[in-house]
Amino acid sequence: MIEIYKTIDKRLTKIEQAEIDEKNSWVYIVSPTSEEIEIITDKFNIPRDFIEDPLDVDESPRIEKEDTATLIIIQTPYYDEDDEYIKFKTIPLGIILTGDYLLTVSSKDDDVLQNFFKGIVKNFSTNKRNRLILQILSRTATVYLNYLKRINRNTNVIEYRMEKSMKNDELMNLLDLQKSLVHFSTSLRSNEAVMDRLYRSGLLTQFEDDKDYLEDLIVENKQALEMTNIHTNILKSTMDAFASMISNNLNAVMKFLTSVTIILMIPTLIASIYGMNIKLPFARSAHAFAITIGASIVLSLIGIFIFIKRKWF
Repeated sequence: MIEIYKTIDKRLTKIEQAEIDEKNSWVYIVSPTSEEIEIITDKFNIPRDFIEDPLDVDESPRIEKEDTATLIIIQTPYYDEDDEYIKFKTIPLGIILTGDYLLTVSSKDDDVLQNFFKGIVKNFSTNKRNRLILQILSRTATVYLNYLKRINRNTNVIEYRMEKSMKNDELMNLLDLQKSLVHFSTSLRSNEAVMDRLYRSGLLTQFEDDKDYLEDLIVENKQALEMTNIHTNILKSTMDAFASMISNNLNAVMKFLTSVTIILMIPTLIASIYGMNIKLPFARSAHAFAITIGASIVLSLIGIFIFIKRKWF
C-alpha cells in the first residue's frame, strides 16, 4: 500500500498517487508489493534495500546513508490484536529522507504514525521534514509510555485474578507481558543509540530549536527505558512471589491430605486387626462391634487433637 500526504493550509491532506511528484509530500508505505517497491525505488532513486529492510521484523535500528538518501530505522511499539498471547510487540519503522520527500516504510499500519493521521499529533507539517522526523521520534516514546501504562493495568488485573485462583494460566499471562517488556527494553536501547548518533551527526539539527528538541527526545526515551526496566523488575518479583504462593498452597494441600490419610488409617488398622481369625479381646462380647467403633472414634479424635495441637493440619 502506498499513500501520499501533504500539509495544505495547515491540514494533512491525502493526495492522489498520480501527484507523487508533489514536493514536500509524505509517502506512507505499508507492506508494499514487489511492483510497488520498483515504482518507489525508480521514482525516488533510492536503493531497494532501503524499502525492504524495514519490512524485516528482526531488523535492528540504525542510520544508513547512500548518495542523497538517508535511511533511519527505529523500533516502534505495536499492539497486535490477532496474537492470542503476546499482544504488545515492536516493529521496525523505516524513515527515508531524500530530496524534497519524506518516506516511511513499515510492515504494518504503524501505531505511531496513525496518531498523525488521526489528528492526535498537532502542529506538524510535511514541509518541515526534519522537524516531522523528530516529532515521529517523540510520538514513538509517548506511545511506548502509553503502552507501558496499559501493561501495568493488565498486570494488576492478572494479579487480582491470581489472588482468587492460583492457576498456571495467570502465570503464563504474566510471562507474556514480561516478554513484551523485554522487547520494549531492547528496542528503546536501540532507539537511544540512533538518536545519539543523530545528535552527534547534526543530520536533523541544523537549527538550535531542533537540537534542543532532540535533546529532550533523548531524555524522554531514557525515561521510557527506565520505566520499562522498573516494570520488568516488578513483574519478575510478582511472578516469583506468586510462584512461591502456588508452591506453598500445594504444600498445604498435600500436608492436609497426608494428615487425613494418617487419621483414616487408625480405624482401618483396628478393623484389620479385629478381622483376623484369632482370639481377640471382646471377640465374644455382644457389644464387640460398638466397642470397636467407639475405640476407633476415640483414637481418631485423639489423633486429630494431636495434629491440631502440633499444627500439622
